[in-house]
Amino acid sequence: MFISFEGPEGAGKSTQVRLLAAALRARGHDVLCVREPGGTPLGEQIRALLLETPGVRFSARAEVLLFCAARAQLVADVLQPTLADGRIVLADRYADSTRVYQGCARGLDSQALAAVVSFATGGLAPDLTFLLDLPADVGLARKRRDGGEWNRLDQESLAYHRAVRRGFLALAAQEPGRWRVLDAERPTEALAAEVLAVVLERLAEPVAGG
Repeated sequence: MFISFEGPEGAGKSTQVRLLAAALRARGHDVLCVREPGGTPLGEQIRALLLETPGVRFSARAEVLLFCAARAQLVADVLQPTLADGRIVLADRYADSTRVYQGCARGLDSQALAAVVSFATGGLAPDLTFLLDLPADVGLARKRRDGGEWNRLDQESLAYHRAVRRGFLALAAQEPGRWRVLDAERPTEALAAEVLAVVLERLAEPVAGG
């Protein structure tokens, strides 16, 4: 099973990935966690270039191609082999982030973007996607307060981040069978319990006990 976590900045995706992985491993599942961009040596180098290198500017199209290059390597080297082995993959962001951050928020043509994303992923899509939703200003304030990684995209305008949130909600509405929208302003533990319950339902396992 391939599960992705999406959402605006500061929504708690990394925390929920970690908590779900621990809960599933405690039940005997073999779980791999990945992040985007990253997850391979090439992907981590692209991540540093895209998000952490000061003074580097990208056109919107160049930004898309770099994100998708990292993703193509992740799919080929990690995701496809891991899923073929029957393991569970948890992704902290995946292709939907490109559709939103570079498509909805930057205004790139959706059809052209969909073609590039499909080429990069080879058509590999998550079985289940959690959208951890919260207002953009709340998420950014939370990220500043918690001292998390503050990267180039975090520095975009509040209007940009609000467009990101709207984009995620629009994608979730288009594919309700894959997406689960959760209120990320809820306490971490309550959110984690709901995430686990949804995943166990998909795995046809009882929520309590073993």
